[in-house]
Amino acid sequence: MMQAVRGIVRRECRLAFLQPGDVLQPIIFLLLVATLFPLALGPNPSMLNAVGAGVIWVSAILAILLSLDGLFKQDQEDGTLEQYMLSPQPLWLLCFTKVVVHWMLTIVPLLIVSPLVAVFFKLSWDMYWALILTLLMGTPILAFIGGIAVSLTIGLNRGGILLGLLVLPLFIPVLIFATSAIDAVVLQLSYNVQLAWIGALLMLTLAFAPQTIAYGLKVSQN
Repeated sequence: MMQAVRGIVRRECRLAFLQPGDVLQPIIFLLLVATLFPLALGPNPSMLNAVGAGVIWVSAILAILLSLDGLFKQDQEDGTLEQYMLSPQPLWLLCFTKVVVHWMLTIVPLLIVSPLVAVFFKLSWDMYWALILTLLMGTPILAFIGGIAVSLTIGLNRGGILLGLLVLPLFIPVLIFATSAIDAVVLQLSYNVQLAWIGALLMLTLAFAPQTIAYGLKVSQN
């Protein structure tokens, strides 16, 4: 089982190395947004401070949404997806590993450049810490929800449009709790309640999403 997991991790990292544009795309997207927003809003520190965390979160959501279409696409084209289904290892475990690696390759680069973006928007240390916590806890939820939608639309020719319609409404609760936590920091209030809700959603997603993705792939391939 661990050998299968390591094989998926090595394969995904190798594909990311051969196609660096897929890894650089979220970083470039975030830097472009972070550069254009201050130019559009002006040098007002209070305004930049108020919208900075929300801009970073929306950029993370769009980065995940843009990358979801390729989650299982190459696996389907080269026959790897069929091998996953024929494998003696649990399909849900393979799907779990696939989504986690995809999340790391998409979101971790955003976290690496986030200090620079925080400087652009003049975020305080407390706001930046709350932002990092919400991103670490919230973006895996988005990745697994997106994985469910991908598994259901993988057999469609124009699944990208339907994919966006399926996942965007489901992303809203996470976005609300995350931005509410950062607003609580601005008001010098505790944001433990918001983190608790995001953590509960994360646990619920981890419990049900891998099996749901595996079932969706089986249905889509039949």
